[in-house]
Amino acid sequence: MFLSELLSRSKQFKEETISNIQKIEITGISHDSRELLPGNLFVALTGDSFDGYRYIQDAIDNGAVAVVGERKLNIQGVPYFKVNHSRLSLAYLSAAYNDFPSTKLTVIGVTGTDGKTTTVNLIHNILISCGVRAGMISTVNAIIGNEQIDTGFHVTTPESPKIQGLLKKMVDRGLTHVVIEATSHGLEQFRVAACNFDISVVTNITHEHLDYHGDYNKYVDAKAALLIGLVETNEKVQGNYRIAILNRDDQSYDQLIEKLSEEKYRNIEIISYGMNRSSDVIGKNIHNIKNGLEFTIELDGKEYEILTSLIGEYNAQNILAAVTATTKGLGMKMKCVKNGIAKLSGVPGRMESIDLGQKFSAIVDFAHTPNALKVALETSRNRTDKRIIAVFGSAGLRDREKRRMMAATSIELSDISILTAEDPRTENLDEILSEMADEARQHGGIENSTFYRISDRGSAIRKAVELAKEDDLVIICGKGHEQSMCFGETEYPWDDRIALRSALSSLLKIAGPEMPYLPTQE
Repeated sequence: MFLSELLSRSKQFKEETISNIQKIEITGISHDSRELLPGNLFVALTGDSFDGYRYIQDAIDNGAVAVVGERKLNIQGVPYFKVNHSRLSLAYLSAAYNDFPSTKLTVIGVTGTDGKTTTVNLIHNILISCGVRAGMISTVNAIIGNEQIDTGFHVTTPESPKIQGLLKKMVDRGLTHVVIEATSHGLEQFRVAACNFDISVVTNITHEHLDYHGDYNKYVDAKAALLIGLVETNEKVQGNYRIAILNRDDQSYDQLIEKLSEEKYRNIEIISYGMNRSSDVIGKNIHNIKNGLEFTIELDGKEYEILTSLIGEYNAQNILAAVTATTKGLGMKMKCVKNGIAKLSGVPGRMESIDLGQKFSAIVDFAHTPNALKVALETSRNRTDKRIIAVFGSAGLRDREKRRMMAATSIELSDISILTAEDPRTENLDEILSEMADEARQHGGIENSTFYRISDRGSAIRKAVELAKEDDLVIICGKGHEQSMCFGETEYPWDDRIALRSALSSLLKIAGPEMPYLPTQE
């Protein structure tokens, strides 16, 4: 594709700017000078810890044939185009380069504080069970047919060039539907711009990322972008839905309804789910069973019994969201919807059981917010009559208030809390743990009795399994499926599941993996 055509199709540049461009062939879009290939267009971005403008010359040296950015610059050797918003331009340039793949797909987006990944997996499983050729992009991985693609170290929506490339691959392989997990960062940073969503699902909006968004109202605004963006979705040959799926039980419901009541959003259909009897899709009679959950869904005057191997009453909400999107949204029949739910055995790092033959339960969960930790511990309480031993931390350079909230929650709901590292980044880990320990004491915790401070996460996990007695439950929270932990500005390979297997194998004196290295071991 020639540069002039790319800029014209993206509709982010003035015609007079485009008309003066010589014929330059573009081989791709890049925002990372280290990964840039010859012939790429380089888009300079900035973030909390990086400045892409510092690497423009590196990008040119590596073969960039044009540069886009927000700053007024005088660049020699290649054309430079100033735009109002680099990230938004990156998204539309990436979409244009890939021939706007989302316009050829029915796109379901899922956002919320907790439950996004599970809901995305549920919807994807349901679509496949109902015979739909569907793909999926989550913060864990992307699925295109039988191919699984890693989407990165940490949990956030991939940057727009990767998303648009994945969507193009789905179109090329004949897929018709895709489910996309959209984080608040991904929405606010325009990573999912130009994705042409048809159905937008909100799981819940609780306390998280207030360090980034400022306050709860702004956090809701960021999530609401997935809903109000439905009005901007291009007309599609396969038809348009423009449906917002909302959780009527959640504190965000009234606020989101108020936003969608504005005249310009009147063509968005709103469908609700929840335990609230006023919901369009109602859940009731929830029971924890030995290997999962069973409950009833009331839909269009009929009742359906749901059986799932997902554990925890909170997963009933995720299932309701998925059922609402696929039945009320896409018109799927409940028979195949139920089959899709039943076939999902679990999601990586979400209440994932690790069993090496020990006499107590051991679970890894992603719970890294106050609400997620609360429901994970409540679920754990339903699975044992003995003690709960919880291991968790709180990330550095993130919302400081949640550190205290999580410590207080664990003191209330678990028997032993072990406070440890969780991506301290450039913050002082001892100070993070000190804040958490102070809150634990204020809520009745006794250090070295009902709670411990162990800065090395591997040692904290070992301590938990050593303390565990028969029929206790050990739960490791905060990292889930993630594959690294950040100290300073360095990502160290880390997987809680490997660490737990290492600790258990040492306890049982059987062969097992080595404990992954972290600098806190020294």
